[in-house]
Formats: sequence, structure tokens, C-alpha cells
Amino acid sequence: MRLEEATDALEAFGKLYECQALASGVVPQITAVFGTCGGGMAVVPALTDFTFMEAKNAKLFVNSPNALEGNKTENTANAAFQSSEAGMVDVVAQEDELLESIRTLVSILPANNEDDMSYSECTDDLNRACTDLEASAADPALSLPMISDDNFFFEVKKDYAKDMVTGFIRLNGNTIGAIANRTALYDEEGKEAETFDGTLSAEGAEKAAEFVNFCDAFSIPVLSLTDVAGYAASKCEEKKIAKAAAKLTYAFAGATVPKVNVVIGKAFGSAYTVMNSKAIGADITYAWPDAKIGTMDAKLAAKIICDGQDAAAIDACAAEYEALQTSAESAAQRGYVDQIIEAADTRKYVIGAFEMLFTKREDGPVRKHGTV
Repeated sequence: MRLEEATDALEAFGKLYECQALASGVVPQITAVFGTCGGGMAVVPALTDFTFMEAKNAKLFVNSPNALEGNKTENTANAAFQSSEAGMVDVVAQEDELLESIRTLVSILPANNEDDMSYSECTDDLNRACTDLEASAADPALSLPMISDDNFFFEVKKDYAKDMVTGFIRLNGNTIGAIANRTALYDEEGKEAETFDGTLSAEGAEKAAEFVNFCDAFSIPVLSLTDVAGYAASKCEEKKIAKAAAKLTYAFAGATVPKVNVVIGKAFGSAYTVMNSKAIGADITYAWPDAKIGTMDAKLAAKIICDGQDAAAIDACAAEYEALQTSAESAAQRGYVDQIIEAADTRKYVIGAFEMLFTKREDGPVRKHGTV
């Protein structure tokens, strides 16, 4: 490349960055990578809200894989790495499917942060019972479509931090951002492909926080399905879990959109607090009858309370602790839950909640920006 061409390219690149900066938070931005996107250009997908990548031929990298010291085998530029390891890519597919996915996403998002075009007429039954919802609760990729109008679900960052599911559903024709903890992943044949321990990981928290921030920027209401037993515990997680949990807390607490939480399983400790609890601003919280909400699991609490006693005493203590401290009923009595609902009725209750919150207006403090 000649010097003049290089100068022109750098100038165009600078203008692109300027446009990205000016447009940030005004219109939804989407990047589609079909070929090579390397070097400084790789920053562009990171600036946009969603990144789509062609499965076979696309390449996305800052440093070429063969330029990485010690890397001889892993292709860090391909779609598999960028979607599952780096978390840069939201959707990976063949070209035709990728274009169709982009059309679908554009059709459900607001035109910008002021002119909302994300509403459509609902043809589904608003009171439809979700009869198999509880049986599918372990995998939100299965349960969220059951709640949604006409079983619509658009998942983003599907391959990254699989313990946390993020995506868009439709409720009464409105676009809703959905966040849910996952304990199992099922394949296309309905077989259990992966299992998770029900804890909140640092990558999962960051993934959810980023998604909440997007929804809040474009006035998209947020629904969370909570089933979390605590924080992931490992040396690697300990390096970043506190910061990641802080980001998720900050995202939920600062979001001014309608926020509805449904506790579908366990909700223990501060890991529950950061998952859209009433403590950080959830407008309405529902719980299924068998949900467990409290400081810790009843059996673990009983072992601490009845230290040194026999198994029978520990079991009795656990039963008493569960009834008094961790049951959905006790949580409702303490004001942590607004209503206990049957799993099959979840769709009609969350639709009613968002209808009630449709005119919600909340002004935050005057400031330039946050610092988390």
C-alpha cells in the first residue's frame, strides 16, 4: 500500500471511530463479519452492540493467531473462539442464516433510544398456561420460549458463559430483555449435554451486566428468571468475581426500565441479591411455590447451627430452618416476594406486571456517567 493510500485509510478509520462514538447509545449498532476483520479494525465490533460472524470463513483478531507467542494450535481468529472464549460474538451461523438472524434482531429492536418501534400486535393467548415450564426450568433456552409470544426467543452470546442465558422474548407484542441462570443445557434431541452447579460465574455476571446496560439504554424492559445458589468458587473465579458481581449490581440498580424477577429455584446469599432482587430495584418479584430464598441452603445452615449433633438432629434443624427462613412463603412474609405463583401461570403474571409498569418513569441523579 502506498503512503497516500495508507493515509486515506487511517483517516477513514478515524472517522469510523468518531461515528461510532457519536452514535453510541442513540441507535442499536450491529457488526457482521463475513471475511477478515483484523488489527485495529477488530475494535469496531467491540464498539457495536451486537456482532454476527460467519461460521467458516470469517476471521476476527487484533493479533494474528500465528503471531501469538507460544500459540501453535489454537485458531484465536475463528468464530468458535471469538464466540465461546472471547465473548465478542453474539451469533455464529452460515451466511444465509446469519443475514436472516440480523433481520430478526432488527425487527424487534427500537429504531433508536427515543422513537420506540419495538411493539407489534400479539396474536398469542395472553393467559396461555405454560404446562411444561417447570420441567424445562433448568435450561432457560427451553423455558423462555414457552413464556414468550408464539414461542419467540432470540438468544445472544449463546456460546459464551453458558451458565447465564441472555436474549429477547416478546410479551403481549413488546420486546423484553430476558436474563436467566442455567443449571442444564439440552441438545436438539432433548438430551442433557452439559450441567452447571447453579452458581454465578464472573463471565456470566459480566455477560448479564452488558445485556442489562443495552436494554436500559434503549428502554427495553427486563425479565429475570433466578436460580442461583451462590458464587462460583475457584482460584480463577476469585480473581474477578467481585468486580463482575459489582458490575451486575450496578447495571440492575442503575437501570430505570421496568424490571420483573421470577425466582424459579434457589436464591441464596448475595448472589441472589445481584440477580435483580428487590434490594437493588426490582419492581415486582414473583416466586414459584418450591423456590428457596435466603442466606444459605437449609442443610448447610443446619450443619452450622447443630455442629456436633447427630444426623437426625441436623435433619430436624434443616426442616425447621427451611420453613422459617428459606421457603417462598417466609420470603413473601418478609416482603422479599410480592406474590407466589404457579409455574404454569408465569406467562400471564409477567405480562400483567409489565403492563402495570408500562408507564414507569424514573429519573436518575444528574451526573456525567458511572465508574463501575
